[in-house]
Amino acid sequence: MFWQNILEQKYWLFDMGVAEKIKNQKSKIKNFIDKKVGLGTMNMATGSAMTRADAVKSIENGIEVFMESKKQGIDILGTGDMGIGNTTPSSAVIAAFSGIEVEKVTGRGTGISDEAFKNKVKVIKKALDINKPDFKDPIDVLAKVGGFEIGGLCGCVLGAAAANTPVVIDGLISTAGALIAYELCPQVRDYIFAAHKSVEAGHQYMLDRMNLVPILDLSMRLGEGTGAALGISIIEAGIKILSEMSTFEGAGVSEEVK
Repeated sequence: MFWQNILEQKYWLFDMGVAEKIKNQKSKIKNFIDKKVGLGTMNMATGSAMTRADAVKSIENGIEVFMESKKQGIDILGTGDMGIGNTTPSSAVIAAFSGIEVEKVTGRGTGISDEAFKNKVKVIKKALDINKPDFKDPIDVLAKVGGFEIGGLCGCVLGAAAANTPVVIDGLISTAGALIAYELCPQVRDYIFAAHKSVEAGHQYMLDRMNLVPILDLSMRLGEGTGAALGISIIEAGIKILSEMSTFEGAGVSEEVK
């Protein structure tokens, strides 16, 4: 997952739980920050995806990295993620909070076949049935059917809101992290901008639950921060119009003739 400051071209890439050790990261990967909670989560179809302690740790790590980066001049945050199969836990998170049928909030991710989609729905249903996440306890939902990157994204949103910094969320996984932050502290909603509406089935539900209107609707599916980058550019343009555009009087525009 990563975030960046478009105005100053700052970005950070941090590892929340890649399922292998990343070697020589300082020399080979620019702006890499190791915040690994564990070597991938456990199989949520057979038990809890992570311990409650690890769920809390993933959120804390997201908060810590943002706070450290805030010292370097961050004034707007754009979130994104890179992962394999993480639309599955994101859809499980949505289903857990909404109670909506799994089929209605689950999408095809990278474009899986009909057979793979049926299996994806089956896995999510099994995970929800086995773990019975408590929608009234967002940390319980994260621990039982979430992912380390979702917890980290949640922490980013919480950290940004605490520092009075606007945060532009990207697609399904970024929004799942923001949703958990919102469920923990509804006030963070005032700091969140939805960059775009994903074609993933459950994305609109999350936006509706947080009462967010997406800036763009370009039928985008991926969430590696591309939508957030576009959203930040539009927000920047809006700020310039509000702060730099001349008024009619300043521009010498004639008044209406009566």
